[in-house]
Amino acid sequence: MRVIRVGTRKSQLARIQTDSVVATLKALYPSLQFEIIAMSTTGDKILDTALSKIGEKSLFTKELEHALEKNEVDLVVHSLKDLPTVLPPGFTIGAICKRENPHDAVVFHPKFVGKTLETLPEKSVVGTSSLRRAAQLQRKFSHLEFRSIRGNLNTRLRKLDEQQEFSAIILATAGLQRMGWHNRVGQILHPEECMYAVGQEGGCSVPVAVHTAMKDGQLYLTGGVWSLDGSDSIQDTMQATIHVPAQHEDGPEDDPQLVGITARNIPRGPQLAAQNLGISLANLLLSKGAKNILDVARQLNDTH
Repeated sequence: MRVIRVGTRKSQLARIQTDSVVATLKALYPSLQFEIIAMSTTGDKILDTALSKIGEKSLFTKELEHALEKNEVDLVVHSLKDLPTVLPPGFTIGAICKRENPHDAVVFHPKFVGKTLETLPEKSVVGTSSLRRAAQLQRKFSHLEFRSIRGNLNTRLRKLDEQQEFSAIILATAGLQRMGWHNRVGQILHPEECMYAVGQEGGCSVPVAVHTAMKDGQLYLTGGVWSLDGSDSIQDTMQATIHVPAQHEDGPEDDPQLVGITARNIPRGPQLAAQNLGISLANLLLSKGAKNILDVARQLNDTH
């Protein structure tokens, strides 16, 4: 039997995600065997520094990229948000799995169960490793203090429950659900409170976020950029008509821009319309001064 070697990070959540991808592949290719190879990455090893301060682009992917280059693995499974914005030469995204809930969730210290961010006491400390979340939430909940918290999900929950530093922490809803920790979700943040990362992508070190909605054949895309303290922000919404014919079969996509995206019943036209919508919104935000906000945010982040 041919063996496909699948690379992954060692964390429990990464393993759960990889196991689910391998289970799907096994169902599609029963004649193949799969071997999972787990490894630690730079981001897993440096736990005393905020992600945005480490200054390394491929924090959770570099070691796996090297393994691919050296032919030690055949493919790797990542969270899209951990990928660098530009992939290394010769690499491509082979497939994107159907997305789960993209929103962020609040997990509260046991003594604050039943509260929301709005009703937490003045000066309560909320932990997050993401500049995107901190910038938006500081703007919305100015009575709270936001501090960096690092570690995998197990570590962060332990820090929340056992230490008295944090009243709550912000985590991805999808990660909590995959770990089977639905009961810890105290609040799910709506887009008007905290928009999510692009495809839960774009990493944690840039205060950029989006929200998308499909309604009556229209794709609405809202995007925003924030200063680090949330005081400055530019947001806008654009829409595009997405015509999807009743019948369209799945098939491999030859366009290198869309490779790996095999969207059921969605032909190339609507995919390009969606892509162009993203580019148009980015250009609109840039024309309104988004680059300046991001440049200042980067400089501040580098010097603090």
